[in-house]
Amino acid sequence: MPELTRRRALTAAAALAATATTATAFAAPASAASAADHRHGSPEAFDEVYRGRRIQGRPMAMGGHHHEHGGGYAVFVDGVELHVMRNADGSWISVVSHYDPVPTPRAAARAAVDELQGAPLLPFPAN
Repeated sequence: MPELTRRRALTAAAALAATATTATAFAAPASAASAADHRHGSPEAFDEVYRGRRIQGRPMAMGGHHHEHGGGYAVFVDGVELHVMRNADGSWISVVSHYDPVPTPRAAARAAVDELQGAPLLPFPAN
């Protein structure tokens, strides 16, 4: 059996690293795509009463301001649109709770109701 030399040890380590990298490269795209779909997929619609306020959310047709910032999703509090925006990490913010990202548009609507403390949501000019 040949003697273990530094050169043979480094060659074996490099071969092992290359094999591990190749295996990871084939497995990573599928899991990354799955995570991206979950993070960037459109949330489900909701319609509920939260703390006495009716909150609604639903996917909407792409186009205009909503396509750019809201990911094609509309949120309403008592029938008035709450402008929402999806962050790059998949979290959501609204014009009412801009500095407190939440995981879903429903959570953004609830956070807005909490922040409004009974005050009406006023329409926000889109321009």
